Amino acid sequence: MRNSLRKIILTALFIALTVAIQMLGLHQFITGPLVNCMLLLSALFAGPISGILVGLVTPWIAFLRGILMAPLAPMIPFIMLSNGVFVLCFYLCHKFLGKKVLGSAVGIATGAVVKFLILSGAVQFVVTVPDKIAKAMQFPQLLTALAGGVIAVIAARLIARAGRKEEF
Repeated sequence: MRNSLRKIILTALFIALTVAIQMLGLHQFITGPLVNCMLLLSALFAGPISGILVGLVTPWIAFLRGILMAPLAPMIPFIMLSNGVFVLCFYLCHKFLGKKVLGSAVGIATGAVVKFLILSGAVQFVVTVPDKIAKAMQFPQLLTALAGGVIAVIAARLIARAGRKEEF
């Protein structure tokens, strides 16, 4: 019970922090890495379901915030899917390859590439969006996922050194 409550509280905290980041309205190359960082940190500290839940919320906040306007609403399921897959790829690699550099690096790279492929494929083959948006859903997504992953691993290690019991 105590562990479940801890995970619920941490998930709520990560959702709140991620929403706060999105509400700042910063450039994609600032917001994107920070949001991706929060996805992975929530998975590391509260489990993969937490990271997936954070990833399910983010496109809806972007939509409500006006970042994803009405014509881009069809992208929401693809963003949700890509966030979830990003978290799962990272978490599984981190779990099975180890919590050191190899597991983290392979997890970040695999998750970022799969996220990129899902979003890029969606704008190329499934959803019709303006060219500017299509470009924002392609290569920049790969870069922001990679950057967010690196930030998450560094942040997790700093948190661990500051007294957390978990080791990342």
